[in-house]
Amino acid sequence: MARAAVLGRLTWRVATVTAINAETATASTLSLDVPGWLGHVAGQHLDVRLTAENGYTAQRSYSIASASEPDRIELTVQWVANGEVSPYLVESARPGDRFEVRGPIGGYFTWHPDDPGPALLVAGGSGIVPLMSMLRTRAAAGSQAPFRLIFSVRSPAELIYAGELRRRAHEDRGLEVGYVYTRRTPDGWPQPPGRLNAATLAAVGWPADTDPRTFVCGPTGFVETVAELLVDQGHAATRIKTERFGPTGGGR
Repeated sequence: MARAAVLGRLTWRVATVTAINAETATASTLSLDVPGWLGHVAGQHLDVRLTAENGYTAQRSYSIASASEPDRIELTVQWVANGEVSPYLVESARPGDRFEVRGPIGGYFTWHPDDPGPALLVAGGSGIVPLMSMLRTRAAAGSQAPFRLIFSVRSPAELIYAGELRRRAHEDRGLEVGYVYTRRTPDGWPQPPGRLNAATLAAVGWPADTDPRTFVCGPTGFVETVAELLVDQGHAATRIKTERFGPTGGGR
């Protein structure tokens, strides 16, 4: 049975685009109908494969944005300059288009709704995507696990899921959301732009003695800096899970 499950995850399935929502000027969420998809765990990712008419294929990995449900997936994709896959998904894909997906993949960077303990989610840019899957999974399961999210972006215009995050921060009991703007802040923001630092982590995150499970996702430099700051503040390295991508997004 276990081998069959693994083989199922490694099977390429046809995904049909059912809807597209522009999150920012350079990021879009694609809703996909995927017959035979059995679901996933929050934080997992999948492979996307595009095939051109001449037979050339390009393949990249993307985090899953939605909570788990059969036959349906949501991907939020950030456009990457000179990428082979992300420009098509963000700029050219239309409802009715089809491509292949394979997964779910990954078991390390995952959160399960039966975990009652506090969780700290730290996102840099499009690193919010797998963390949003965790927020949505928490809500869908009716979990009351205390969650705190720190979201670092360059400017308000690049804030993926802006409306949904405002709503969830207001409606979801036990969820707190804080923002760090590194280049430009909203009008009236109390802090000048700047990078996420130890003071912000201490003010918005969980104290080390609460022993939270921590998930950090974003560009490599961002993830390494946050993980080091957390360890310096007394958080156990074994409780910090990280997922990172390179400065060019891995050529997506």
